[in-house]
Amino acid sequence: MITQQMPGRNETIDTERAYILWHSPLQTKTYELKDFSIIGRDGECQISFEDPFISQRHARIVKKGEKYIIQDLRSSNGTRVNGTLIVEAELKDKDRITIGKQDLIFSLIFEDKESLLTLSSKNEKWNECLKRLPAMAQSDFPILITGPSGTGKEVLAKLIHRYSTRHFGPFVSVNCSALSENLVESELFGHVKGSFTGADNHRKGAFESARNGTLFLDEIGDLPMSLQPKLLRALENFEIKPVGSDSSIKTDVRIVAATHNTLKNKVAKGQFREDLFYRLNVVNLSPPALKNRMEDFDSLIYYFAKMYKVRFSFSAINHLKDYEWPGNVRELKNLVARASAMYGKDLIQECNLESLIERLPTTSSDFQETTSLKNNLNIKEMEKTLICQALIKNRGNQRKAAEALGLPKSTLNDRIRNYKINIDQLLDV
Repeated sequence: MITQQMPGRNETIDTERAYILWHSPLQTKTYELKDFSIIGRDGECQISFEDPFISQRHARIVKKGEKYIIQDLRSSNGTRVNGTLIVEAELKDKDRITIGKQDLIFSLIFEDKESLLTLSSKNEKWNECLKRLPAMAQSDFPILITGPSGTGKEVLAKLIHRYSTRHFGPFVSVNCSALSENLVESELFGHVKGSFTGADNHRKGAFESARNGTLFLDEIGDLPMSLQPKLLRALENFEIKPVGSDSSIKTDVRIVAATHNTLKNKVAKGQFREDLFYRLNVVNLSPPALKNRMEDFDSLIYYFAKMYKVRFSFSAINHLKDYEWPGNVRELKNLVARASAMYGKDLIQECNLESLIERLPTTSSDFQETTSLKNNLNIKEMEKTLICQALIKNRGNQRKAAEALGLPKSTLNDRIRNYKINIDQLLDV
């Protein structure tokens, strides 16, 4: 490992790793650079953006010894570093790269603030668990993350990947509850051309796409019983068989699974295989509900408020602390995003909270049920409309729609199902 001391800083920089940081009003992304990374509009690029001002293959960043070099690939609108149009330039820590309408920051320090916020807690018990996360990540054993919806299980999975020995490999996420039973097998193991109606080409499954990296199986408790033996064989024998294929493929992935269900109860009811449960539950991590770690509330709401450029009054923040937060950190993040959409730069007062939260407590035990129900209906109708607009704008692509809305893809899938949104009908309109 090569290290260097940056002027004016106390921290030591690991120049074996470098990152591209991207911020938008709705989200923040951190891309870890490989020895050779292409930036462009093409979805096959290591760093891609849906921006008409960006060329399909716009620029590349190459690691040469201890240096990172950015090269323009004869793009239509050029590449700028700190405002200067370049053909090739050496990147320094905190350089600003402008490509199309996107501003990117080159950094030698990992600065995904939401993830770093997740890595520490003022709750003593949870903080002790988080301290062990880097050590958990270094092993190659499966990890099972259990806990209520909205507690940040996917964020934890990404942190496990980042701190693992596989951090240069891909991180692939599959939501086991979002796919029909006949599609889950193909999604996980892939298929060969002609194996079923609509299989016009060979397709890699998640196990192959995540080769040398981490495969995150979200909502593993919803995996159909018929597929559980096949997943167990894949984990035990380190090989998979694509749908319609007669031959097996060796696998090389680290498994991280998550569920909001109590898998032990599902095992007892015969809804989940006991042997698969023990195969997945080698290491366990259980993030607590937000109401059980309210010591972190101030840090979380200030972070989300800064992200969405919203201001809350002191009394409004104190009032929010009396709420039960059944949707946990995700619900808090969505509330702040909703405040940004409805009130812009206005200071959010206590009286504004009724329109932002589904069940507003006047005290910790007294809820205004009638007002809550009315607001609940209005908010859900607004949410459904925003989801439909995002799906239409992104031509039914759920991943891109989820990114535009600032939601995890698993949450968007749940909302589409709950609101009974027919995407095909939407696109026909």
